[in-house]
Amino acid sequence: MKQNSALFRKKTVDQILKDAHSNENSLAKVLGVRDLVSLGIAAIVGAGIFSTIGLASYNGGPAVSLLFVFTAVACVFTALSYAQFASTVPVSGSAYTYAYVAFGELFAWIIGWALILEYAVSNMVVAISWSEYFVSMLKGFGITLPGWLTMNQESASEAFSKLQLAGAAQLTEYERFAASAYEMAPRIGDFPVILNLPAGLVTLFITALVYIGIRESRTASNIMVVLKIGVVLLVILAGAFYVKPENWSPFAPNGAKGVLSGVAAVFFAFIGFDSISTTAEECKDPQRDMPKAMIYCLIICTVLYVLITLVLTGMVNYKELKVSDPLAFVFQKNGLDFMAGVISVSSVIAITSALLVYQLGQPRIWMTMSRDGLLWKRFSKIHPRYQTPSFATIVTGFVVGIPALFFKMDFFVDLTSVGTFFAFILVCGGVLYLDHKGISAQSKFRVPYINGKYLVGILFILSIMGLLLYGQEVIQEWSLLSAEAIFEHKLLTIIFWITWAILSVMSYQHNFSILPVAGILTNLYLMTELGSSNWLIFVIWLAIGLVIYFSYGYRRSKLAAGNQNS
Repeated sequence: MKQNSALFRKKTVDQILKDAHSNENSLAKVLGVRDLVSLGIAAIVGAGIFSTIGLASYNGGPAVSLLFVFTAVACVFTALSYAQFASTVPVSGSAYTYAYVAFGELFAWIIGWALILEYAVSNMVVAISWSEYFVSMLKGFGITLPGWLTMNQESASEAFSKLQLAGAAQLTEYERFAASAYEMAPRIGDFPVILNLPAGLVTLFITALVYIGIRESRTASNIMVVLKIGVVLLVILAGAFYVKPENWSPFAPNGAKGVLSGVAAVFFAFIGFDSISTTAEECKDPQRDMPKAMIYCLIICTVLYVLITLVLTGMVNYKELKVSDPLAFVFQKNGLDFMAGVISVSSVIAITSALLVYQLGQPRIWMTMSRDGLLWKRFSKIHPRYQTPSFATIVTGFVVGIPALFFKMDFFVDLTSVGTFFAFILVCGGVLYLDHKGISAQSKFRVPYINGKYLVGILFILSIMGLLLYGQEVIQEWSLLSAEAIFEHKLLTIIFWITWAILSVMSYQHNFSILPVAGILTNLYLMTELGSSNWLIFVIWLAIGLVIYFSYGYRRSKLAAGNQNS
């Protein structure tokens, strides 16, 4: 029993604030609300709008614009919860710190470990996406890099194998390029040397900038955000003149299933808002500015995303949008090569700013976990001159840069969303805990309270009735599945309905607020749309994390007996 209580030992808000404000660990307080909004937009309007939005539109058609709205609503519920925590515990660490207050050390570790995966994998995606735009931009200036220096080993190997089996006529233009790269690559023995050098170099450059300081990072981010918002507005305004309304029909060509298949890509476009909370200690007035910045970011970015999706799907048929650079592609397709060139150059800068924000967030989570004794002490080392977590920043550069050199982008997108949904659900659940325990009284911002005593249960019953009356196709699909297939592909859906039933009972008992409950349920529902293979990798990642926790963090934790003064 004693070990159980040790696993769920909690930090008080006062303890966390005291640790954060000790002289040894102080960070420079330079960020205002405008800077926070800028950092949030830098993270959100990045690889998502310049890359993954094309794949989502290809799968769902023009109706993907509605998926952006739905995902934004889910993010608003979560953002309000994040904002309440940020105003209660205004320190770095994001959801990790919030879980430490609400659920205890074991959950805090799990969330911190999940966030490490989220930020690292997100940055790998962004770095690889940046490389594609950079190589495309150089081609526009007549500079062509050798193919074996601009792609990953797997893509080149697959393309070469396909060339051998099916012949050149069956290959796409990109596959022919990749196969050629495989053939032309220098070899060590029989092994071809193929790597994505631009992705590695940009990670090195951004890591150096983040290492030097938050002021320099803020200035660079602000400049790049102004430019990227200008480009997005230019695309919307100029593209509006080339929209053909017939391209919006049919609006949802592949039905709800097609629209929802873009969940991972669309959600990936939004996840940046939580990175704002990792800079809380460098904010001048986090309790006032954090909540404002999160809400402003989501509103601005949702409007931009919906408009740009409608313009993209209006300018060309949705079937043509399965490309890595959709914004440049649609203008090229309409004969506007100059605009396509401007977008390609601007995209490189825009995606750089997203890389910058994610690379800021990761070291600060490691730093916070290290302060608590759960990671090696060097991770919390603050550079005396630059006032940044120096060692953690360098390690982040290696953790992101090396995989970005060698892996495919597709592998990472869904995996990013798994860790993020997990963190979001616990943050929303944490607000319910704060309210239940009365800790919310210390919050300078609170999620608007709407009593869900009866509402959560009523909505649950209505949803079950709606499914029975109008969901015959779904019921028939389930009846055809074996028990093994249900476990493999539908387990999360079962968990979703069980969770809703439990929350209905708990809302009745404890008068839970409806908004955090809605945050839990919408995030959990979106999770059900992700592939089971991603969950397997995520579970393996968590298992590795638990081994590290029990072999190091559990004993070294500052909350462990005898370590309180360490």
